[in-house]
Order: sequence, then C-alpha cells, then structure tokens
Amino acid sequence: MIDVFTWSTPNGHKIHIMLEECGLPYTVHAVDIGSGDQFKPEFLAISPNNKIPAITDHEGPDGRPISMFESGAILLYLAGKTARFLPADVRGKYNVLQWLMFQMGSVGPMFGQAHHFRNYSIEKLDYPIKRYTREANRLYGVMDRQLGKSAYIAGDYSIADIAIFPWTRSYANQGVDLAEYPNVKRWFDAISARPAVQRGVQVLADRRRPITGDKEREILFGDKQYERR
Repeated sequence: MIDVFTWSTPNGHKIHIMLEECGLPYTVHAVDIGSGDQFKPEFLAISPNNKIPAITDHEGPDGRPISMFESGAILLYLAGKTARFLPADVRGKYNVLQWLMFQMGSVGPMFGQAHHFRNYSIEKLDYPIKRYTREANRLYGVMDRQLGKSAYIAGDYSIADIAIFPWTRSYANQGVDLAEYPNVKRWFDAISARPAVQRGVQVLADRRRPITGDKEREILFGDKQYERR
C-alpha cells in the first residue's frame, strides 16, 4: 500500500494518474494547501519543500518503507517499481527523461506563472501577463511540433505524457486556444479518454475550491509561504 499526501492540483494529478495506470493500491491523505496543511511538521518530515505531492511506499526497494517528495522523482520511482511507462532501452529511456525534464523545468513553472498572473494576481500587471502567456503559447508550439512526429510526446505513452497532461487541462486559464495546436489537441483528447486518467483527475476533485479569501491568498502567495521553518 502506498500513502499519497496530495491535493487536487496538476502536480498531485500526475501521481494519481500514474498510480491508477500502474494499478497500484494507494491511500489518499488530503493536504489542504489553502488551509496550510503543507506547513504541518508531519508533512514537512516527508516533503521538506512544503509542496505536494509526497508518498510513503511501505514496500520500498529493500522491503522497508521509503518516503519521497517532488512529483518528477515520484514518477521515476513508480516507473522503476513497476517497470512501466519508462523504456528499458537506453535510447528510449533518455528520450522520455528529456521530455520529463521539459515538464519539470518549463511546462510546470511557466504554465503556473501564466495561470497565476492571469487569474490570481490582485494587480493585473501587463508585463508578467504578456510574458508568461506568450511563453505558455511558445511551449504549446514546441509540444505541437513534437506531437506532429509521434502519437505521444516521446513515442509511446510514458511518464512524460503523465507529467505534462495535467498542466494542459487549464489551457484556457493560461491564455491558450487549443484549436491553434491541433497535434496537442489530438494528444489531449486521447489521454483524456484513458480510464485511468479519468479516475486520477477525480482524486480530491470534490475538495478543490476557488481561491477567493484573503486567508487562502496569504497562505498560498503571501508571507506565510516564506516563513523560515
């Protein structure tokens, strides 16, 4: 059994989808990031960067429990545990890994900034809105070119697709018209139709709520986030 400490966000959904795709049994532990659960000592003990998701696998590599944080690392761990969604051959493996790093280094941070400044920032500042909206669209263009060559981002369906897909579900809030990227649209529809993906994105979906109150903003974006712990 794997304990998953998570919330209904793109990074959380990566792990929900992976667990569903692999058929691994797991227990969900909600970390309500709008209420500040991510700063509790028991969560920081397994996720020192106070970010979801994190896992504890009670049957680790040496038969003992292992805890992990950072969604990309967790995807790699689960791929190794199950021998799924990461090619065994060296060339295929590194092809997938470079696209996983593309998500970790570009898609997640840049889509997140576009989403933040377009939807959450109290001050509507033209410069960051334009900058991150343009960068989001540039990245969709990169994906569209790549997906013009293969059905999935790195050939066969892999952890690279599982990592990227949840971030594309809010394309409209990122200032993106998916119709302008037909190869991404085809890929998006194909992944959306997968039963494991449909189950994964429903994990804690009923708990997610709009960020409207000052307290939630303070916890997510204000001084609370930057306290030394």
